[in-house]
Amino acid sequence: MPAPHPPEFRRRAVELARQGDKPLLQLAKDLGVSRSCLQNWMNQADADEKGGGERLTSGEKKELAELRRRNKQLEMENDILKRAAAYFARENVLPK
Repeated sequence: MPAPHPPEFRRRAVELARQGDKPLLQLAKDLGVSRSCLQNWMNQADADEKGGGERLTSGEKKELAELRRRNKQLEMENDILKRAAAYFARENVLPK
């Protein structure tokens, strides 16, 4: 997987694409990215500027990723606590 392009590069590419001096395909070739990649950057920029809509903003994507990571951590911790509770419950019930 190629390294992600810096945000400033993406912003500048979107600005150039919006100017409309060159067709998207030619601009994408000049920048060394695919046309679909440039189109995705433009769609994401539109979502970030307008907010709402069908597409998540960059901030919302970042927040969602953090919430998913936190949820996974809490689920693991909960599983550990359940196992520990079952272990100690079994220890207290069985005769010695």
